[in-house]
Amino acid sequence: MTKIKSIIVAFVLLFTLTKCDSQTTKTNKMENSKTTQTATKEIIVDVRSVEEWNEDGHADCSVNYPLDQFQGKIEELKKYDKVILVCRSGNRAGIAKAQLQSAGYTKEIENLGPWQNVTCKTN
Repeated sequence: MTKIKSIIVAFVLLFTLTKCDSQTTKTNKMENSKTTQTATKEIIVDVRSVEEWNEDGHADCSVNYPLDQFQGKIEELKKYDKVILVCRSGNRAGIAKAQLQSAGYTKEIENLGPWQNVTCKTN
């Protein structure tokens, strides 16, 4: 009889521990899902000329939309939750920011100033 009680207690204990582990896994999956859903879709745009981009360097994680062509890229930029703008000093990035705002872009825009201020994220 004692052996049967020991087996039942062991079974209940095992079941309880398995259930707790299952709940932890479920919670972790939910947290990971929330992180994925709230990730901000952002783009870093360098508005310097193509020559400056090629000859003076650029951040590898940025795209080059020269200021004289920037108006034509605004609809594409509206897909992003955040637009980060850079140039040589921050002046042209400020002009691009004003153009985005005038075109009705209502999400986050950041003028990061010189392109050297960009820190590329690694996944």
